[in-house]
Amino acid sequence: MDIFDVLTLIGGLSLFLFGMSIMGQALERRAGEKLRSLLGKFTTGRMAGLLTGLAVTAVIQSSSATTVMVVGFVNSGLMTLKQAVNVIMGANVGTTITAWILSLAGIDSGNFFVRLLKPSSFTPILALAGIILYLFVKGGKKKDTGMIFLGFATLMFGMETMSGAVAGLGDIPAFRQIFLLFRNPVAGVAAGAILTAIIQSSSASVGILQALAVTGQISFSAAIPIIMGQNIGTCVTAMLSSVGANKNAKRAATVHLSFNCIGTVVWLLVFWAVKVLFRPALLDEPATLFGIAAVHTVFNLLCLLLILPLSGVLERFVTRIVPDEKRPEEYMELDERLFAAPSIALERGHKVAGEMAEIAVASLKEGIASLRSCSAELAGSIHEKEEKTDYYEDILSTYLVKLSTRQISGRDRIEAAKLLKMIGDFERISDHAVNLLEAAEEMQEKGLRFTDRAHSELEVIFAAVEEILDRSLEAVLYNNLEAAASVEPLEEVIDRLKEEMRTRHILRMQQGDCSIGAGFIWSDLLTDLERTADHCSNIAGCMLEIAQQNMNMHEILREFRNGSEDFREKFREFGEKYNLG
Repeated sequence: MDIFDVLTLIGGLSLFLFGMSIMGQALERRAGEKLRSLLGKFTTGRMAGLLTGLAVTAVIQSSSATTVMVVGFVNSGLMTLKQAVNVIMGANVGTTITAWILSLAGIDSGNFFVRLLKPSSFTPILALAGIILYLFVKGGKKKDTGMIFLGFATLMFGMETMSGAVAGLGDIPAFRQIFLLFRNPVAGVAAGAILTAIIQSSSASVGILQALAVTGQISFSAAIPIIMGQNIGTCVTAMLSSVGANKNAKRAATVHLSFNCIGTVVWLLVFWAVKVLFRPALLDEPATLFGIAAVHTVFNLLCLLLILPLSGVLERFVTRIVPDEKRPEEYMELDERLFAAPSIALERGHKVAGEMAEIAVASLKEGIASLRSCSAELAGSIHEKEEKTDYYEDILSTYLVKLSTRQISGRDRIEAAKLLKMIGDFERISDHAVNLLEAAEEMQEKGLRFTDRAHSELEVIFAAVEEILDRSLEAVLYNNLEAAASVEPLEEVIDRLKEEMRTRHILRMQQGDCSIGAGFIWSDLLTDLERTADHCSNIAGCMLEIAQQNMNMHEILREFRNGSEDFREKFREFGEKYNLG
């Protein structure tokens, strides 16, 4: 093996790691909607947690990324430690799928149909299909499918390149001596752990081991401890991600480490005993690509069978290692660790935006209530909610902008942009609630009052604004497009109410029924209520534009107003319902 073989090996390794990365990212984007639906399964039973961890890891091709994401969920208070234990166990099994895919490179047969299963036979076709989809076909999902094909082809080409580069090592005595050292189980575990910790991917380190196996110098006796060590090395990513997290998040990362360490120690002792007492001939046989994949899967399944009945004990164990503090735990509403799976991170952003929407709507309703009867308790609640919406706007804006810089699908990018628009409207709604409160306080301080007729008119627009708030909130929380479509005609009715009420109040002032001071406050109230409806219209427009994959909200609303019989029917219905008489 000369310097050119070393360079080829480096190039093959680089292509292998790059292909694995882009394939995993493209798979995550392509399966984004399905990954989001798995969120609900986190809160169910043990088996659901196991299957969720397995499925997510199979999609994103990294147990480390899944565990980092779990740490983020626990840190956000979305998942309990008990649920995290089950998901982490499932992730360890899900990561074995990659080794089976890579083992296809070991197919060797003269049969034509069997040879078609060999990656070197079909990856050129996948690469061609991938480049056509990526370069010449429109549509985010089709481009992601192309990236999956290209990533797989790159990964397998890197695997073949590495295998070809190291093939000559089989004839070098020094190389054989290195792997004779790994017959010592402890040395093998250490080597596997160190390699995996460096590249932070057990799937990739198993692939490297499979590539080296083509030399014929790696026996099962050396490969098995290395594979066991790889499970320990993959914990480094999760442990690093838990730095700065709360106690339960640290415990989730410790669960990952403890699970793999306990499983490795127990089964390493069993392996050592079998090796010493029975000396099976299989251990001296050269490890094959299929054999390594099988060992990787069997070992992780054995670890699962060992620890699963003791999951409660493991939970209590990590709780003692990472004890509670005297001060209460704080949870992070938005954790960037969730960026390991951008579609799930976006779903979390949507949930937090929903919480912000509920607070903003509640604050505006309290602002309306303050105009009926103002109190110190109500004023304190409105100001508190306004501060909360300011806080949510800050953290959501930062979170969504950072998420948008990641490799996410076109649909997710539009969704993130939509949320960024919507949170600004929610924040402004809470500001209008404060304006209503200040108007109520000013009237109370100055002893101003509206006429009975003015109060009855206010109740009409109050009811209309509360309904448009409820419909907007329903659209956001439940993705209810029917509710979103009903917002615009109601907003038009509120606009007309405002103009008619302003005209009527001017007449009352001219007739001396209402003071000028009260008239100024009346005008400001109507402006705040009308602008609240405008913000609801913006929010509903965002919901409609994401449904239509169209970023031009004003065009959508204009077409809806001008060409929709449904709009005209709802406008008539709301006009009759909210009539000043």
